[in-house]
Amino acid sequence: MTAVRSWWWGWTVGLAATAWAQWNPAQGLWGKTAPTDIRVMTWNIEDGICSTASKQEQDNYDWCALAHIVAALRPDILLLQEAGDNSGHGTGSGVDSQSVLLHTIDLFLHGGTDIYSPGQPPVTAFVQQYAPDYDLPYVWVSVETDNYNRNVILSRFPFRDLNGDTRSVYSDIPTVFADLYAPGGDGGIRGFQLAEIDLDDAVYCGDLVVGNGHLHASDANARLVAAQNIAYVLDYWYNGADAGYPDPRNRIYDNPPATAILDEFTPIVAGGDLNEDELTNGRRGPADWITQAATSGGNDGTDRDRSDMTYDDARHPYNNSRNTTSSAKRDYLCWQDSIAALRLAFNFHTAYMPVSWLPPEVLSYASPSQASTHASDHRPVVIDLALPMIASGDCGGPCAGFTLGDANADGIVNAFDIDAFVLALTNPSGYIAQYGQQAYLCQCDISGDGAVNAFDIDPFVQLLTGG
Repeated sequence: MTAVRSWWWGWTVGLAATAWAQWNPAQGLWGKTAPTDIRVMTWNIEDGICSTASKQEQDNYDWCALAHIVAALRPDILLLQEAGDNSGHGTGSGVDSQSVLLHTIDLFLHGGTDIYSPGQPPVTAFVQQYAPDYDLPYVWVSVETDNYNRNVILSRFPFRDLNGDTRSVYSDIPTVFADLYAPGGDGGIRGFQLAEIDLDDAVYCGDLVVGNGHLHASDANARLVAAQNIAYVLDYWYNGADAGYPDPRNRIYDNPPATAILDEFTPIVAGGDLNEDELTNGRRGPADWITQAATSGGNDGTDRDRSDMTYDDARHPYNNSRNTTSSAKRDYLCWQDSIAALRLAFNFHTAYMPVSWLPPEVLSYASPSQASTHASDHRPVVIDLALPMIASGDCGGPCAGFTLGDANADGIVNAFDIDAFVLALTNPSGYIAQYGQQAYLCQCDISGDGAVNAFDIDPFVQLLTGG
């Protein structure tokens, strides 16, 4: 076994920079550790995506810089705030309509003819120009607007009704009638949009719900009112507040009404520009309320088990800054940690790292180190979440009773599994003959992508080393 193990470790080192080392910022690699993780990114884009923006490959253009960075970070779910606002582009034409912004986002992702610019030139700066194999084909543009901008949710996965009220997307949370800690009302001045997302049933045990908002910038009380209403909806409408059915106190106006709560494997991720730094605000702010509801550490939290959800402490990988603006953290992502496990959390700003750290999609920008500054006055916040997966036996079914990474089936994940794992990689039929087809998939498909291949090596190493 020693010789085989030595060969295998050497082989993994040789593959580190290619097949499976996707997260190594010092080497310009900013991808996910495991391909089945769900990457969620929130970004206040400061008017950079709107119909009158210049859509050309040119230095110092916000649209162009935004496209390079989205292509580099490749979120599975992208939450945008301040989209559709044309006032920053010298036109004074106000906010794009829902349909115009939807078409504009299509140009941002895929290119095409810029029908909103004089002469209708071709779009030369767009996401697939820099990442041809990447796409976010499902887009929900909110109808809610403050007459300046809109919220947008983009997804790699389709939208699907998960709670039985016939809708999969909402421009704002349902209206709450005052109850308990909820003052009543909705998600505030720009709304708090929601999307119910259908994940791959062959990979994940459940699905996903995401929320996105831009809370009031100048009215601190309005921010709390919105956050308290949002917390109430997450707990009582989506999770049922331990009752097993939605809206047990009959205080949420949803027409037609929801008929089911989310299942035990479907987490909620909520985020956006919450406009308040929880470390410096001197009170319980919006992120606290959305994740904890009335009692911090109590049993009325917004996680599915009514514990508290978690909000990010994302840091810049190079300088460890948590700020998402020039001086504070205002942008957050919150998730139900009883269902979804955090793998990575970071914010991204090109000016605060060496050029050698920049991903290739950003290096192709005319001024790579200034890409973030040109794109927006906010930094994007990114989290990678590991969700319950079928291959891991998280939801029972065919992998129940198997231990992920226990390639030799002795009940323990340790160095004695290396030979069997190498056999599964190099001679699948030989492994299946010895251990069985179910063990092959349930014990050796570490990444959970439905296949046993080089992408399983990195997570297998993490299992062996305690990761």
